[in-house]
Amino acid sequence: MKRAFGFLLAASAALTGLAGLTPAARAADAGVLHIYNWTDYTAPDLIKKFEKETGIKVTLDTYDSNETLLAKLKAGATGYDLVIVSNDFVKIFIDQHLIQKVDASSMPNFKNLEPRWQKRDWDPSADYTVPWQWGTTSFIYDTKVYPGPVDSFSTLFKPPAVFKGKIGMLGSPSEVINLALAYEGAKPCDSDPKLMKETLALLQAQKPFVKVYNSDAIDDRMISGETTMSMEWSGGAARVRARKPSVRYVYAKEGGVGWMDNLAVPVNAPDVDNAKKFMNFMMDPENAALETKFAQYQNAVPASAQYLPDSITKAPEFNPPAGYKIAFSPGCDVKATKSFDRIWTLLRQ
Repeated sequence: MKRAFGFLLAASAALTGLAGLTPAARAADAGVLHIYNWTDYTAPDLIKKFEKETGIKVTLDTYDSNETLLAKLKAGATGYDLVIVSNDFVKIFIDQHLIQKVDASSMPNFKNLEPRWQKRDWDPSADYTVPWQWGTTSFIYDTKVYPGPVDSFSTLFKPPAVFKGKIGMLGSPSEVINLALAYEGAKPCDSDPKLMKETLALLQAQKPFVKVYNSDAIDDRMISGETTMSMEWSGGAARVRARKPSVRYVYAKEGGVGWMDNLAVPVNAPDVDNAKKFMNFMMDPENAALETKFAQYQNAVPASAQYLPDSITKAPEFNPPAGYKIAFSPGCDVKATKSFDRIWTLLRQ
């Protein structure tokens, strides 16, 4: 849902001291499954159904970024059976031995996954993860404020005067910079020095138009009019449009940034068997649909469509145009991360 990547190295150290403070960071309780997920990203009906069908009680703790999750697990937080990791963080968690193999391809419901999601760049053999939700990152704008046609990221990064002081950008360096890279025709995580210099100049020129760099409360700011254009995820855009029909989600001609959040099991998970049961449960069409109804993002189970209303399946935010280029980042390397951090530091001064 929220793809936060920047300040990875610094955040990991800074947040280490927070580990172990949440209720789930303790020894396992018999018959209880502890899940650690993004805030407002777990359908209550999904949890109720799992508890009813299995007799396994579920507890849920939440976090606000991949960095927080990374720091918790690196510091040895115990008691979590399942966590949700974004695609650009999966390799980091694998390389640092923070999540364990679960052999998802052997689970009974794995066959329900769309073939392209059975083998994902960040987990090609489905050894570690099961898809949760996926979507795209782009931007939204209020057509009442700017009625002209919009089909390019140029409207966001080189905005018309009407948007001065009214733009919302996400608070994650990697999401902002990777979207700028898409506008510039580059691949995610490209850290070529000349390109980084051009990207910084682009973002600095945009800065006077930006009201806030913040990944929270995007919906509220757009609906109230505090912002009239904002970076946004596809499902969030659908929720905003439902409350403010004049808002449009842009599929830019330059293509867009895709993301997927994934269920994973920490290496020290006390209840691996029940964690695997939930993973298999999530690959059932009806259950995948429950989460999509709640969060309004795509899932990886095509047969779930029969359980979804037309208001979701036919929503423009749910259906990228044919031929639309979506770039998924398997994760930025240390060099790119440091370059992104430098740009972000200079931008926010």
